[in-house]
Amino acid sequence: MDITGFVVQGRDKALLYGDFSTYHGQLSKRLLSSRKKLGIVTKNRGKFRKAEQVTAEDVQGNHEHVRLLLLTSERAWAQAMSIKAAHANDQKGIAGRARSHIVSRLEKAARNAELVARILSQPDIAGSTATDVLEAQAYASLVRGAMQFEKHSWRSCLRSYATTYVIYNALAAASKSEIFKDLLSETVEPSIRFAAYQLKTPRTVSVATLAKDAFPRSDDALVREINRLDAAILADTKPEPEDGVAGSQKTPQTLTWRAHEVQIEDAQIATSWATVCDAKERLSQAVSKSQDKGLHEVAAAYDEVLISTQDAVDAARRAIDDLKGDGVSQSDARMQRLQITRTAVNYEMISWRIGRNRVLTGPHDGATEEYGSLRRRKRKDAASSGARKEKELPSAKKLAKLKEKAALYDGILQNLESIRELPGVAADEELAARIEAYEQYFIALKHLAVARSHAIIGNSANALALIHRALAFSLKAVAKLPKAHPISNELPLSLDISPASVRFLEQVIDGELQRHRAIVHVANLRREQARSDEYQSHAPLVERLHEYPVGGADLDNIVEFPPREAVIPVKPIFLDVAWNYIHYPGRGPQAGSGQADAAAQEEAEKPAQQPKRSWFGFGR
Repeated sequence: MDITGFVVQGRDKALLYGDFSTYHGQLSKRLLSSRKKLGIVTKNRGKFRKAEQVTAEDVQGNHEHVRLLLLTSERAWAQAMSIKAAHANDQKGIAGRARSHIVSRLEKAARNAELVARILSQPDIAGSTATDVLEAQAYASLVRGAMQFEKHSWRSCLRSYATTYVIYNALAAASKSEIFKDLLSETVEPSIRFAAYQLKTPRTVSVATLAKDAFPRSDDALVREINRLDAAILADTKPEPEDGVAGSQKTPQTLTWRAHEVQIEDAQIATSWATVCDAKERLSQAVSKSQDKGLHEVAAAYDEVLISTQDAVDAARRAIDDLKGDGVSQSDARMQRLQITRTAVNYEMISWRIGRNRVLTGPHDGATEEYGSLRRRKRKDAASSGARKEKELPSAKKLAKLKEKAALYDGILQNLESIRELPGVAADEELAARIEAYEQYFIALKHLAVARSHAIIGNSANALALIHRALAFSLKAVAKLPKAHPISNELPLSLDISPASVRFLEQVIDGELQRHRAIVHVANLRREQARSDEYQSHAPLVERLHEYPVGGADLDNIVEFPPREAVIPVKPIFLDVAWNYIHYPGRGPQAGSGQADAAAQEEAEKPAQQPKRSWFGFGR
């Protein structure tokens, strides 16, 4: 009959575009349609007739009777939730007639749901299955628990929700359906936790333990059916220690981080932390067996530990929010322990994120220049025979792989920055120095990857500058990284980096620096030689007599003809001597000899004679 699916789908479909009032209106229309199908609808202007109670025989004839009862229960529940939502913003809360109206509507919904459970508990007559009986009982307990929640009957509320929790867990284990898991996480578990809080139950007790203790074991048929589906759900657990966390012996009671050992305040954190420890062990085993696996397959092994650490982080955040909601101050001892726990689980999660990125960068965190395919496995016969060589990748694929490495380094640097923001990290000088050294290490790796991309496209000068910068960062990392705690390379990669890895990077960068210095020097010599060759290739042979023609003389370019005007360097004294021997057109031989020049000079030095005058001053 799929009772749970019928109820959940109806709620989700109505609440997707509306509220509880919309859901209430839709249920009224569906109820009318269901009555028409059964032929029990009151005719127009007909006399009202009280509906007869549904029996198991009616359900055997038509399963629509079950849907009719479920719709009636849901309509009453939707009306109660609509009233509750309308008074949610009242300053004094829901009290008086509003609360009594809500309780009466939920009471009606619970009676109809329990009627469905009683009818289906007669499988011989009603034709129901064991799953139908369990779903009906779980739904009835869910609605009854909501009514008791509004009445503030916390012990009865806890008992009803515990029944729902146990049944839905058993059905989820048997059917692997997500509907039951969503109901548990969104509705049942928060209600159990709040009811337990009202009953002064310590927060260290897990929801599963609360449900087992409050589950009514007097119903032998229900207990027997639950054990048939999953015997571990109602299995007896050992008593809890006074200062510990409920659960099995494997559940940790304390958490140690940076010389701080604190008690785990929340049961959900303890469960998640135990899952993290198990996931770390499985990751270590997977890494030890990953010699023949590709990098992406090894990185995929980190998914489980990443998911479990994220669950622990979420549990720590919820626990802190709950204490803040209860008005607990930051100076309280419980809040201080939760803050340390939150920092520890966040640090653990970020460490494994960085470790996964380090795996994807390749051997030695990508320090060596390898461009092998990251997604392909290495052939076993290739390493042994050595005859088959891998083809060199084209430049475009090399650049793509270097771009992927640079993106991975950016992600690692962002994670390191998020570690700095965790509470208590800045005050820890030793940890802050390690984080700074790790940051310098990955910045150097990023510079090296970018430099190699420049070298591939021919920008050797840019590559040299970046490698020189990378060497400076690697030297800072070597100086700041403490050498007190050596790290084994056999463990799964995480945040911690061994001093040997940092020194290896320094040596690699230093070798790359020397190599690129030689490349740049050779490139400069070739550039100068090319310029000289370009100039000399156009000069005639007569101007290159001082050079030996290695490839033979170019007899087609002996001299330049016709000659072009060119500047000839001469000394000024040559011009002074040659001035006396230059004959210009249209001028006499005044510059012919030295004697003529002397005579002309003497003639010029003689005084001018007075001209003879005639009588009266006339004449010549």
